[in-house]
Amino acid sequence: MLPDDALEAASALLRRARYVVALTGAGISTGSGIPDFRSPRSGLWERHDPAEVASIYGFRHNPARFYNWIRPLARTILEAEPNPAHFALARMERRGLLRSIITQNIDLLHSRAGSQTVHEVHGHLRTVTCIHCFREYDCRPYLVALLETGAVPSCPACGNALKPNVILFGEQLPARALSAARRDAARCDVMLVVGSSLEVYPAADLPAFAHRNGAKLIFVNLMETALDSLAQVVIHGDAVDVLPHLADALGGDSE
Repeated sequence: MLPDDALEAASALLRRARYVVALTGAGISTGSGIPDFRSPRSGLWERHDPAEVASIYGFRHNPARFYNWIRPLARTILEAEPNPAHFALARMERRGLLRSIITQNIDLLHSRAGSQTVHEVHGHLRTVTCIHCFREYDCRPYLVALLETGAVPSCPACGNALKPNVILFGEQLPARALSAARRDAARCDVMLVVGSSLEVYPAADLPAFAHRNGAKLIFVNLMETALDSLAQVVIHGDAVDVLPHLADALGGDSE
């Protein structure tokens, strides 16, 4: 299917839909300068063992190793701005064409772009929690201090390490966000999948789950996924280029 034909087919599906949900992965934020985790050469796991730097077991035994790894990524996320793909989804939501976003990203860019209903199934960098006394604090001041000093953020109340409220390997996904994501995946009649490799479960199963419940699928991704054969429309392109055109085709306000 040619790109113009694919855009027309995708916009037609979205116009006819009664309940559209988007699932987004790292590929929607690479246009904001945030690297993904799996792409050759640029993926973060190309250079680090996730079991060592990004597991809850590793964090509890050596939080400094985690913070040494995340420090450059934290700087990138703090400096990042939403890109046209984020704004396009927010525009679709304002017009009532998109009910919610299920995101695997922790970067808060959907919310900063203006999206209101965002299910962050892999957590977020909005807050940090003490691993000992479980007090919760705003994350940003601690990340700023980390960038300035390199010191492990510690709890003001008990002195133990503070952990960002992102989901590390070995942790359960946040129950409320995952429940809301599954509810919307069951309700939707169209799911728009953007920038996800669909390799990390259980989020990666949501398109198939939606499909089993009768939903049509639209994939916007640079690379092929294992579920491309289930989709009615597959657009192999950059979300930063594709989503604004898709939002324009649907009409409504512009940025």
